[in-house]
Amino acid sequence: MVISDRELWAAAVHEADTDAFGILFKRHARAVYNHLFRRCADWSSAEDLTSVVFLEAWRKRHKVELDRESALPWLLGVATNVVLNHRRSLRRYRAALSRVPVPEVGAPVSAGVQDFAGDVAERIDAESKMSLILRLVERLPERERQVLELCAWDALSYEDAAAALGVPVGTVRSRLSRVRERLRELERRSGHERDVNSSVRIVPEVEQ
Repeated sequence: MVISDRELWAAAVHEADTDAFGILFKRHARAVYNHLFRRCADWSSAEDLTSVVFLEAWRKRHKVELDRESALPWLLGVATNVVLNHRRSLRRYRAALSRVPVPEVGAPVSAGVQDFAGDVAERIDAESKMSLILRLVERLPERERQVLELCAWDALSYEDAAAALGVPVGTVRSRLSRVRERLRELERRSGHERDVNSSVRIVPEVEQ
């Protein structure tokens, strides 16, 4: 018999059962990781942030009562906050770094690094493509972008997306409607019609 997320969460909360929490990690780590990669377009950062999400989930477990069978909507809500904090930290870091003088260094690239470059070529290509999509989607308001990511990219239902964002289901529906209209407008303005048009097609139609 498969143990539900709710039962595993209760064991993690009331019994500090790390094995139960480990099962939750195995079930949802890939979905959380994919969500984060689509937000930052960087494989390494997505891996690090996935660890942060589950660490935050463990730390907050006593404050959260899981009100549905799947823990994924709540975990994606945590992931959304984690990546927003990461962006703020990165902006502060870059601002500080820009004030530090950097000496010019002409160190040669080792053969080992050159060999390693071939192994990561596919990752770089994926990051490049994701960066292009993000540049287009980032023109959307943050609240509407979050709904697009959860409903279109993560394939959550309206109800689960609402749980992840802490908003009513009706709000998710109305934001999705605005997303479709805004993406159509971007398609008319942008030089990347194919990418934007693809984004429009994957946004779920809002049920009347």
